[in-house]
Amino acid sequence: MTQTTEAAQAPEDSRPVRPATSHRIHRAWFVAAVTFVTIIGAAAFRSLPGLLIDPLHEEFHWSRGTIGAAVSINLALYGLTAPFAAALMDRFGIRRVVAVALTVIAVGSGLTVWMTAAWQLLLCWGLLVGLGSGSMALAFAATVTNRWFAGRKGLVTGILTAASASGQLIFLPLLSWIVTEHDWRPAAVTVSLAALAVVPFVWLLLRDHPADVGQMPYGATEFVPKPEPVRGAARRAVAVLFSAVRTGPFWLLAGTFAICGASTNGLVQTHFVPAAHDHGMPITAAASLLAVVGVFDVIGTIASGWFTDRFEPRRLLAVYYALRGISLLFLPMLLAPAVHPPMIFFIVFYGLDWVATVPPTLALCREQYGEDSAIVFGWVLASHQVGAALVAFLGGVARDRFGSYDVVWYASGALCAAAALMALVIRRRRPGSPVSPGASAASAASVVGPAAA
Repeated sequence: MTQTTEAAQAPEDSRPVRPATSHRIHRAWFVAAVTFVTIIGAAAFRSLPGLLIDPLHEEFHWSRGTIGAAVSINLALYGLTAPFAAALMDRFGIRRVVAVALTVIAVGSGLTVWMTAAWQLLLCWGLLVGLGSGSMALAFAATVTNRWFAGRKGLVTGILTAASASGQLIFLPLLSWIVTEHDWRPAAVTVSLAALAVVPFVWLLLRDHPADVGQMPYGATEFVPKPEPVRGAARRAVAVLFSAVRTGPFWLLAGTFAICGASTNGLVQTHFVPAAHDHGMPITAAASLLAVVGVFDVIGTIASGWFTDRFEPRRLLAVYYALRGISLLFLPMLLAPAVHPPMIFFIVFYGLDWVATVPPTLALCREQYGEDSAIVFGWVLASHQVGAALVAFLGGVARDRFGSYDVVWYASGALCAAAALMALVIRRRRPGSPVSPGASAASAASVVGPAAA
């Protein structure tokens, strides 16, 4: 983790460049550490809603559909903010955007302890926490990686991506224990305090660019001046969207990824705990099972990236969605008051498949849209969260209407089968053909983060 190359002072920057020595840890690693902690905290903000469905229903007698609507807004904003979050960081700086986002999350989560009406849940947890969490995570991680690292980008991106799963593993059991033993309000306050606790670290240790502290990016051989604030990045994100929607592969990629979000974040992450509780399983046990998904999520994602380099991504997607659909069809038969081996097998299997769809989807975006692929993937990611939002809401409505979640599991299994077929019909781009109508030669890496890594 040391920088051994000599720093060359850029003539246009008067700030002295600190020569890196063999015994000095590069500042980039401290920035990455702060980013890691922040993303772990973001996982806490997104882990709590699924634990609140039953307590809020029992205390306020709100329907599960109403509670699911707040989760829907949260999930949708998390995805729809992605194409613009990195643009805001380019305009106003990483530190300011992340500090404000954490404060908004703290306010939104903290205000829920005083709510008395459903619209307040929609405002606090849906709007405020959704906007705050959507301004971090994927775009935040990739922006930090692109600015601070010239070497080991893959390693850093993998670590920061795994932070979300690590956060779920850490916070889900803790928050479920707090909800069970001390009511839901202390859990909401815990999330609020966690967000506020990270703000000082962000403000004191995070810097927008290596040039701010007179250093080169880690692994770079020459000084990189800090770029001027970027204006118009949001317009480019919208322009690329209008270009992509005129192509068939975009709709197939967006459709399959919407089903991916519907069958993961919207369904399992939101409704698994209350569904297991319906069958007599303690909330802490169900939350612990969901946390284990995060462990195998990391393994499955790394393995999927290795497979994507060696096999046809369309076929990989088809296999992933087909296997996911089959597992969801069996889940209603596995839910029971106690944890048993078949349920553990489902958790391991489902965890391996959770975000395995990301590497092949990203590979297909690169194949189809070339230099615009980063922004296109940002919009495909938005469709993922919109799908998650719809099922988070409709799952609660179905539970209110039918008295169980069985119909939701079966419907999601059928949707996954449809996604498998959709993946197979995505056409291959012929060598030499244009990557997308109206594609720009400008780099998309600074606009949307997830793919830039």
